[in-house]
Amino acid sequence: MTLKNSNPYLIKEDKGEGSGERGRRQGTTSPPPLRRRSGPRLLLTSPSYTTSSSTSSQPRPQALNFDPRLLLATTTPSSLIMMKGFASPKQTLISRIELLPNSQSCNSNSYAFTFHQSHIMLRIKTPKTLRARRELEKHAPKLVENAKKTLILHGTKTSNVLNEVLTEIYHLKKDNAVKYTKRNDNIRPFESGGETSLEFFSLKSDCSLFVFGSHSKKRPDNLVIGRTYDHHIYDLVEVGVENFKSMASCSYDKKLAPLIGSKPFFAFIGEGFENVDELKHLKEILLDLFRGQVVSNLNLAGLDRVYICTAVSANKVNFTHCALRLKKSGTIVPRVELVEVGPTMDLVVRRHRRPDESLKKEAMKVAPELVKKKEKNVSKDAIAGKIGKIYVPDQQVGSASLPFTPKGVKRERREAKAAKGEDNKHADKKQKQQDDASA
Repeated sequence: MTLKNSNPYLIKEDKGEGSGERGRRQGTTSPPPLRRRSGPRLLLTSPSYTTSSSTSSQPRPQALNFDPRLLLATTTPSSLIMMKGFASPKQTLISRIELLPNSQSCNSNSYAFTFHQSHIMLRIKTPKTLRARRELEKHAPKLVENAKKTLILHGTKTSNVLNEVLTEIYHLKKDNAVKYTKRNDNIRPFESGGETSLEFFSLKSDCSLFVFGSHSKKRPDNLVIGRTYDHHIYDLVEVGVENFKSMASCSYDKKLAPLIGSKPFFAFIGEGFENVDELKHLKEILLDLFRGQVVSNLNLAGLDRVYICTAVSANKVNFTHCALRLKKSGTIVPRVELVEVGPTMDLVVRRHRRPDESLKKEAMKVAPELVKKKEKNVSKDAIAGKIGKIYVPDQQVGSASLPFTPKGVKRERREAKAAKGEDNKHADKKQKQQDDASA
């Protein structure tokens, strides 16, 4: 395996003494030392690989210097494994992974050196304080997950319209959103290898949703909305923004402005959301993006806004954000009016990518502890509600023992028994007389 200076993530040229033109003039032939730097890193390793550089065309590599965002490991020269800054089995932070060569050989003509039978030394930094442990536990899987956070990113180039769109999406989700303002040149969500930085930012900020904005001649005012599973891209939808209307351009009573943390209504109008695959996918992602935290109980005072999505065509959706105004109607139920508060825009679906069936099946798994067991002899009715069926055996009240029977009851029983005996005696005597008379 040959490393070249063309990849900025692998080799960084050292301009110090003994390197470059000055080092070649002095006749330095010893291999450069490996420099340490802070942050998680992992150097390439294999049973044997060579780094070389020609004196005429290529400057001599002086240090194997890796971007801390990328952790690369190789078990063979042909296999490359992408790793993260956390070891998933124990959720421990890898602070430094260094390469320890056993032997080195140097060629003065080509300035090449070879590592034979290289090994890797792992230094794992475990949390030593309760605060650090709590932070790691927040990132660990849970039976009931936290509210989904949204990561908002800028691409290489963004227009003024797109900057306003990203800012207003951030304001709508301010309680569960993280916004990065720096330009990102190496993020291409739909391209292979272009999602590495995006997944790293998702892991760093603990966000499972992201909105990425970019602007180009081919795709102007472009938004990529996606979800992640285990901090890897799960699915993507790319839309173009048209006819944008910001919150500042809408005139309304500021008392009607939606509050942070309030729950919205959703209205999806049009058959396209049921028939067209692109719009069905967009509907799922919009619901996941704007619904907020999943709760079991609702306060009706917190339902103060509605998102209206209208399918204009097979690939175009009108997105409108309105506030709810309650007015008197003469009855118990108030009359509801919609007040446009912004943002309003048209979303044109361009590209979308569904998750694989195996990945979808894995992501949809529910922990056994959360699966509700079936209740026996319980049914639900639309009118009566929840109905239970109870099986009552024969009580046999007559044979029940009464240990504290009052004396009056016993006396009545004796009298009744005696009266019954006398009646039987008179009946037997009368029957005997009738038998004698007939004889």
